Amino acid sequence: MDARERLIVGLDVPTLGEAEKIVTMLGDDVVFYKIGYQLAFAGGLEFARDLAKSGKKIFLDMKLLDIDNTVASGVENIVKMGMSMLTLHAYPKAMKAAVEAAKGSDLCLLGVTVLTSMDEQDLIAAGYEYDPHTLVLRRAEQAHLAGMGGIVCSAEEASAVRKIIGPDMALVTPGIRPAGSDKGDQKRVMTPAAAVKAGSTHLVVARPIVKAADPKEAARAILAEMSAALQ
Repeated sequence: MDARERLIVGLDVPTLGEAEKIVTMLGDDVVFYKIGYQLAFAGGLEFARDLAKSGKKIFLDMKLLDIDNTVASGVENIVKMGMSMLTLHAYPKAMKAAVEAAKGSDLCLLGVTVLTSMDEQDLIAAGYEYDPHTLVLRRAEQAHLAGMGGIVCSAEEASAVRKIIGPDMALVTPGIRPAGSDKGDQKRVMTPAAAVKAGSTHLVVARPIVKAADPKEAARAILAEMSAALQ
């Protein structure tokens, strides 16, 4: 894969109008987009279908978690939408149900390990007994055993996770921030070049591109940094 296949631009904007403007502005420079809760609940699911039909790849970031039958039913319909990637929380039963429902399709199921906005104190407050690194590795192993297509984790954990999941699974890392940019609400971040070198296969970048004064130039700069790291 070249850098364009690896960069996923997060359409984390409140309206379809803004999302459409960004996609038009970025043109052929970007082929992969993430659609999450914010846009999904503003008509973004139909927009996701339309983008997929136009040839773009879509990462549907829904972080599914429910009883097995509900997860399976949701995944079956998402397969029909033509999505390329889908997230669900890396709970063993949910992952097993999702893998069975997506069998035979091209949908890459991604297990979300620990959100990049969370640190050790956040996990303690939520009742977890593990620190972020330990929990990420535990869930990565469970996702691998369940037959998932990939993992979502911080780039800080990418190298350690790769050793657990082997060479074939996708390793998708959000919390990517070019040098000098604002971290926002992210706590475990890394630059595009460092993330690629750590073993990430796909980088999710939202605010540094969609909130930039010139989104197209911002995307091109990140792609150039990724390309240099890949070489």
